[in-house]
Formats: sequence, structure tokens, C-alpha cells
Amino acid sequence: MKKNKFINDLLFFYIPLILLIAFAIFPYLWTFLTSIKPERELYTSVLRYLPAEPTLENYVTLFSKSNFFKNMWNSLLVAGVTSIISLFVSVLAAYAFARFNFKGKTFFLGSFLLINMFPPVLLLTPLFTIMRKLGLLYTPFSLMIAYSTFTIPFSVWLLTGYIRDLPVSLEEAAMVDGCSRLEAFIRITLPLTIPGIVATGIYIFITAWNEFIFALMFTNEATRTLPVALQTFIGQFEIQWGLLTAGGVVTTIPVVVLFMLIQKKLVEGLTAGAVKG
Repeated sequence: MKKNKFINDLLFFYIPLILLIAFAIFPYLWTFLTSIKPERELYTSVLRYLPAEPTLENYVTLFSKSNFFKNMWNSLLVAGVTSIISLFVSVLAAYAFARFNFKGKTFFLGSFLLINMFPPVLLLTPLFTIMRKLGLLYTPFSLMIAYSTFTIPFSVWLLTGYIRDLPVSLEEAAMVDGCSRLEAFIRITLPLTIPGIVATGIYIFITAWNEFIFALMFTNEATRTLPVALQTFIGQFEIQWGLLTAGGVVTTIPVVVLFMLIQKKLVEGLTAGAVKG
């Protein structure tokens, strides 16, 4: 019986799980291995999975002969400020939707969800025209505003459900003790909302960090972000595989570090409200 159970677990759980993990990890592993190959190994008819002579030459070239540091700073600036702006607006709006009743409340919440059914690229032309008239085109501010237009609706919808699950009695008790509505929000509701804010903030940050189309249209050489910078390594007749893969590895590092630092809060935020007792 135990042997049959072990075989069933092996065939129907462990082997499929290992294959799935290998399938998910292989592209990242291949990118890293390619990034540490010397140029002569990249353009050869003999396929090598492991580099014969590992080197950091591609990384040195990436940072010494390109504006990759500047591009990384632009991405961090845009993603960071976008996250702050979107979270500030979303938390306040979500609290209003969760705690107050007003005319059109259901309509607006449904509209926020409906907006996410359409691709953000539909906003490209009108936003481009607006940014040009405001004189913000080719500045980081144009990307911050553009990203906020499609990150705020989903963030409001997400945080509304999270705040709605928090007991209203906690705020009422604080107001009975002398707190105003604002003080009760800051001292009671906001700390309890931190896991949801973290999960939403990561969504906003990754969206702004990885976005390409708006970054391509709204930036120039001085303000371009990492996704656009990586695209410059793809030419009409040649692809600089070494620089492209090295840049891809470097681009993933901030997101990985971010996940490692706040993974506990992220899990709490994503699973909040899933089980009620």
C-alpha cells in the first residue's frame, strides 16, 4: 500500500512539479548563463549550455559603455514615485468607498473594474497629446501620470475590499475615546491595512517597472527607462545578446530584492479575507 502511494505521489505530484519548476526557471537560468559567456561563444554554430570560460565582460561593458545606470535610476524614480502617488490616492479613495455610502458608489466601483478590461494602450494617443500640450513630454513626470491612470483604478478596487473586511467597531471605539475620523483612520485603520498596501504597492511598482509602450513614446535618450534601454540592444541586423541578457539579469535584481524583503507582508496581503472565522 505504501509503495503504491509512493509511486502515485511520484508520478502525479513530484515529477509534474519538478517539470513545472524546471520549465519556469529555465528561461532565467539560460539568460544568466548567456550573460556570462564571452562574445566568441555567443556567435558559434556549436550550442553550449554552460560557458566554457565564464566572464563578467558583458556586465562591465553594460555599465561602462552605455547609460544603464541612468536608465536604472529613471526606472526607480518613475516606479517609486508612481507607487507613492497611486497608493496615496488609492488608500484614501478605498477608505471612502468602504466606509461611506453615497450616490453612484456602486457605479464608480464597477467602472474601476471595467477600466481594467481594456488595454492601457488605448490611452496612449490622448495621453501623448495631453503631455505634449502640458510640456511634460520626454520627462519622468509624463510616465508617472500615465501609469497612475491605469494603476489607481485597480488599486482602489483591490484596497476597497481589504478595508471593507476590517471591523468598523475598531474605528468606532477609537472615536468614542476622543479620536476624530481622520485620527481613527491614521491610528487604527491604516496600520491594519499595511499588508494590503504592500501587496498593492508591489503590483504598482512592477507595472511601472516593466511597462514598455508608454516608456517608448514618452521618453527620449536622457529619460528612457530600463525596458526601452534593453530594446536598444536589438538592432536591425544584429542582436547584442551579451548586453541584452546582462541587462535582463540586472533589471530583475531590484524586483527580486523587493520580494525578498517584504514577502511576508505580501503573502498576508494577498491572502487577507480568504478565510473568515
